[in-house]
Amino acid sequence: MNNTTVEVVDLKKLFPMAGGLFSRKVRYIHAVEDLSFKIQEGETLGLVGESGCGKTTTGKLLVKLIPPTGGHIYFNGSDVATIEGGALLREYRRKVQMIFQDPYESMNPRKTVYDIIAEPLVVQKVGNIVERETMVAEMLSGVGIVPPDTFMFRYPHELSGGQRQRVAIARAMVINPSFLVADEPTSMLDVSVRTGVMKLMLQLRKEFNLAVLYITHDLAVARYMCDRLAVMYLGRMVELGETEEVLQNPLHPYTKALISAIPIPDPTFTREAIPIKGGVSKPVDPHPRCRFYDRCPVATDGCEKLEHPPLEDKGSGHYVACYEV
Repeated sequence: MNNTTVEVVDLKKLFPMAGGLFSRKVRYIHAVEDLSFKIQEGETLGLVGESGCGKTTTGKLLVKLIPPTGGHIYFNGSDVATIEGGALLREYRRKVQMIFQDPYESMNPRKTVYDIIAEPLVVQKVGNIVERETMVAEMLSGVGIVPPDTFMFRYPHELSGGQRQRVAIARAMVINPSFLVADEPTSMLDVSVRTGVMKLMLQLRKEFNLAVLYITHDLAVARYMCDRLAVMYLGRMVELGETEEVLQNPLHPYTKALISAIPIPDPTFTREAIPIKGGVSKPVDPHPRCRFYDRCPVATDGCEKLEHPPLEDKGSGHYVACYEV
């Protein structure tokens, strides 16, 4: 049985907003609120939802790029939510890495491919110069950048988008992490090279027995890459379960609406559209009721009076946060 690598309990992140010209009241953006989930060794959990729902903020919280406002992040059983700086944070980051969305912006254009990939080794004081060069060459080969000697001392602008993202993956993997956060790693790539990068990530997950949080807005990518799926809306998780179970049998009205919006390449097939009202609200000091209430096609008077519903198991590990399900 696989062990739990990461467990998140009631994770919260609030960003303060300055008041207006004549107001001193501080308001808060509730980017992530009461988020709880587990990721096992060798498992990929997909985090899906619209832009602005808190997916990337969640990823940054887990790799300690930003501090949480509240909650717990357990890594191999130890709570790392409150560690700041020093040896403890450095040790944590040796085991936890992130692949960013944009391979153009996530690299220093003045550094060579070798410098970019070797930087984690330098920070973590792993090996000497000769050993680092060998490790970088092996990692380049491992992500399909061959022959490594040809690419090692090139600069990012001399690589294609797919090659840059492979370099970014190599940078994340060179210190042998056990948990990887992938923030839409293929969304900035040409369609023709996405599949190759996705296959590479599946191969690395299996080879290194990685726990992966895969952030995406593309349900087709999530279906290909993820064992389980978590759906977020305005900072809250509204549905969680096995990927196929969530996609084939969505329970939350928001998940149903997401799936109904996916085009099907069959002109004879018609899918029932799920009507949702209005647009996405701003998560600034939101009402304690269900975040989806204002747009929900099945909301009742009771939903307005109650707090946001908790995630409840509806069978076979399929969780949903909705009073009407």
